[in-house]
Amino acid sequence: MGLPPPPPALRPRLVFHTQLAHGSPTGRIEGFTNVKELYGKIAEAFRLPAAEVMFCTLNTHKVDMDKLLGGQIGLEDFIFAHVKGQRKEVEVFKSEEALGLTITDNGAGYAFIKRIKEGSVIDHIQLISVGDMIEAINGQSLLGCRHYEVARLLKELPRGRTFTLKLTEPRKAFDMISVRSGGGRPGSGPQLGTGRGTLRLRSRGPATVEDLPSAFEEKAIEKVDDLLESYMGIRDTELAATMVELGKDKRNPDELAEALDERLGDFAFPDEFVFDVWGAIGDAKVGRY
Repeated sequence: MGLPPPPPALRPRLVFHTQLAHGSPTGRIEGFTNVKELYGKIAEAFRLPAAEVMFCTLNTHKVDMDKLLGGQIGLEDFIFAHVKGQRKEVEVFKSEEALGLTITDNGAGYAFIKRIKEGSVIDHIQLISVGDMIEAINGQSLLGCRHYEVARLLKELPRGRTFTLKLTEPRKAFDMISVRSGGGRPGSGPQLGTGRGTLRLRSRGPATVEDLPSAFEEKAIEKVDDLLESYMGIRDTELAATMVELGKDKRNPDELAEALDERLGDFAFPDEFVFDVWGAIGDAKVGRY
């Protein structure tokens, strides 16, 4: 206790197996500390430009948003990389304030559709599917934007007008063609990790090997992720996990708000959202699920 971590040369090697989701030989990757570096390693393994990798799923080649790779990878998980496929341009008439989209991002500059609400404006447009990357809105490039920025732009589009979405869908394997999914059920978050533990990827600082989340942490992350979708139109288990980590030892909502401002100030969370996050963490602590 109190000793510094061992130098990189003495740390255990973590090797993961990976394939391209539409079909490829199996590759081996190691030596990454965040999602962007992970995509780079996958690109090297399959001799692709790194920008071609859209997102990854764990233990399935399908576009399954419940298995989306976020901030944690089980040490025995198999990684499937989804690469860019067909590009498309779609005109959408915004007949209602809510389009029915939930947005997430890949942690490396691409925002994409994680869920489409049944019966919504977008649900009636068959060309738009879960997994589509949103490249531009009305000609404005969104490459490099975070999910919350894209969700805000979509929300601010005026009702009663038509707008244009430029999208790229993930390249599909033969058995995935013509499949269109509305995304995962609310609250059915990914089962993170198998076996010995998980590799926690961080946007700042080195990756760390951790035990699987406790029952409290899993439930708190799920509830906070639901709040992110309700308030902001995004889902992000890594962000939710960070918020739970920041909030689990705070004594009141003001302390939580201060910690969120210091670590996640770019999001500008509203006060009522912070209060609900505080309540969700507290409920999970005492087993009120």
